[in-house]
Amino acid sequence: MPELFAYTDGACSGNPGPGGWGALLQAKRGDTVLKERELKGGEANTTNNRMELLAAIAALEALDRPSRITLVTDSAYVKNGVTGWIHGWKRNGWKTSTKKPVKNEDLWRRLDEAAERHDVTWEWVKGHAGHPENERADELARAGMKPFR
Repeated sequence: MPELFAYTDGACSGNPGPGGWGALLQAKRGDTVLKERELKGGEANTTNNRMELLAAIAALEALDRPSRITLVTDSAYVKNGVTGWIHGWKRNGWKTSTKKPVKNEDLWRRLDEAAERHDVTWEWVKGHAGHPENERADELARAGMKPFR
């Protein structure tokens, strides 16, 4: 059975400003890519964190059926949020530990719902460090931003 991977990235020109997100989905057997799909999009006035979240959401929502997938992001915000912080936010009624509303709550809720359908392993990689699939996700994110610049 092939392994599924999603490589995601967000980009923003200004923060806030025009932004884009990209996701590269791959089905692999060992090092061999059997199938891949590219996703991208953007918004006129957004933030880098929102684009990072949307990339992960789009990747998970693109899966037709519940799947085991490794989602690779260069966003510590996404990785730490979904594997740690979100549990406290949900317990606290979507408030931070300082009782403030969670930023990007709408997207965190959507990511949580999308991730619940799947068996997701979350991995972080250093961005702009020569990781080929992360570089492709970055290219997709920049392409997704183009119409809004």
